[in-house]
Amino acid sequence: MNTTTTLTDWLMAGDPAIRWQTLRDLLDAPEAEWQAERRRTLESGWGAQLLALQDAKGTWGRALYEPKWTSTTYTLLTLIDLGIPPDCVPARKGARLLLDRMLGETCDAEFTRKLANRDRCIVGMLLQIAAYFDVGNPARMEAIVDNLLHELMPDGGWNCRKGRKMSNRPEPHHSSFHTTFSVLDGLREYVERCNGARRSEVLAAEQGALELLLQHHLVYSDHTGRVIRPDFMLLVYPYRWHYSMLRGLEYFARAGAPRDDRLKEAINLVKAKRRPDGLWPLEHKYAAEVFFNMEPVGKPSRWVTLRALRVLRWWDS
Repeated sequence: MNTTTTLTDWLMAGDPAIRWQTLRDLLDAPEAEWQAERRRTLESGWGAQLLALQDAKGTWGRALYEPKWTSTTYTLLTLIDLGIPPDCVPARKGARLLLDRMLGETCDAEFTRKLANRDRCIVGMLLQIAAYFDVGNPARMEAIVDNLLHELMPDGGWNCRKGRKMSNRPEPHHSSFHTTFSVLDGLREYVERCNGARRSEVLAAEQGALELLLQHHLVYSDHTGRVIRPDFMLLVYPYRWHYSMLRGLEYFARAGAPRDDRLKEAINLVKAKRRPDGLWPLEHKYAAEVFFNMEPVGKPSRWVTLRALRVLRWWDS
């Protein structure tokens, strides 16, 4: 990056998805300005590319959840990350189809049965997609939220293996950070977009889950004190179903959580990963089929830089 170019100039030279979020979250632009830029995600760049790959049925990748990462589920999650307008008709068609086929069109006994049999991480994803694109009627939305609140683990998080018999694997007694964040993203979307009956209970569950993360300083085992998984420390995008330190920090910032000293190690690590030119690199991607790559691994990343700056702005505010 040229020394005369500011970080925000560099971000604003990127995709419309980067530009509108930079305008809103870093430059405090008027809403009319960033909303206009947001609508450009439908016309050009990554958002338009993904929308063009939707088939006539309304799906992507030939199926609902598989293959990763080209299925309807993961494409819609990526479109949410890009921040395409929630009223996008093709995306809403895909979201409605996904919810109808995976759980059911009405909140009946069959809907409840399918809901109970789904992995909690997938249920969290479905809630996030349904809430963002406003395709779940109130009865279905509340049933999904009820299910997630019922499936809370004693430590405050969620685990997709809870209640599922798997050969050679005992019933889990500890939450999975991966599952917990898939659920949290869904619950946060519900809180921000739905005037739901369970809002206060969802916020309480969210606080419990964030306290669980704080007890682990985001990445450390409470038994050994060691890093739970080395890949938790990597700067990754897209997150897919995986947890990472930056994903955790970004959630704390989005929820407007109080700054807590137990986050300092993670904040300092994010700062330490900053390059001399002020940018952050993309360190890793989760391998699977993709429609296209947004950014190369090992190079400066607008996605990671935007997210890191957003987190540090919250922390330093």
